[in-house]
Amino acid sequence: MTKAKVPVEIRPLRPADADAWRHLWTAYLAFYKTDLSDAIKDATFARLLDQSVPDLNALVAVQDDRPVGLVHYIFHRHCWRIEDTCYLQDLYVDPALRGAGTGRRLIEAVYAAADAAQAPSVYWMTEHHNTTGRQLYDRVGTLTDFIKYARPAA
Repeated sequence: MTKAKVPVEIRPLRPADADAWRHLWTAYLAFYKTDLSDAIKDATFARLLDQSVPDLNALVAVQDDRPVGLVHYIFHRHCWRIEDTCYLQDLYVDPALRGAGTGRRLIEAVYAAADAAQAPSVYWMTEHHNTTGRQLYDRVGTLTDFIKYARPAA
């Protein structure tokens, strides 16, 4: 059964969104079995709002004046392109609203921001077990052959 489309507004993150953003981002981190210190959460929120850091951006999906979803995205240089590329780093929608188009609208808003910044490439990663998210990603993106490696923890 498909959920009814939820009327949401997609807009930039605002200082007044601090508590709702923290709640959503903490839930997102928990999904990925990650917990970050309050210092990191505070610094991240401040960076997302800092107009002097144009590469780091955040949008929220708002319903009834309350953020119910978030997306963070980063513009960066790329050695294979002249123009910047866009990394969609974090995407989260309140579980009660999933399946109603909010995640798609957040991704499409990042696509629009990338187009406006003349950064036609947008990419993201997810874990293989994120089957719900991947159902959406398969509809709005193309799965690539790349495998991610990371530096081992010290």
